[in-house]
Amino acid sequence: MKKLEIITRPFKVEAVKEALAHLGIKGMTLTDVKGFGRQMGHKEVYRGAEYEVDFLPKVKMEVILDDSLVDQAIDAVIKAARTNRVGDGKIFVYPVENAVRIRTGESGDQAI
Repeated sequence: MKKLEIITRPFKVEAVKEALAHLGIKGMTLTDVKGFGRQMGHKEVYRGAEYEVDFLPKVKMEVILDDSLVDQAIDAVIKAARTNRVGDGKIFVYPVENAVRIRTGESGDQAI
């Protein structure tokens, strides 16, 4: 099993969710986050004073999936989230040792 951690723009969440659903991926966790990378932020003016906004709103999507779906899921996320502009986000892939469904006690692939 693998965990995909997808950091993307908030308005791309629905497109990414649908792309993953087409692969049969049913569950995910979403977290509103703020951050910056190469996008670096921008300047805004409030009541005549200019200030720097370093941390931009993003969404972190976490998905646990079978190893066989990882490459397809990455391709689907890239197609769904790409705008070809700085700040489109990142995908991180982590190994998952085990998963346990609390309600039934199922573990491993049965739990996802």
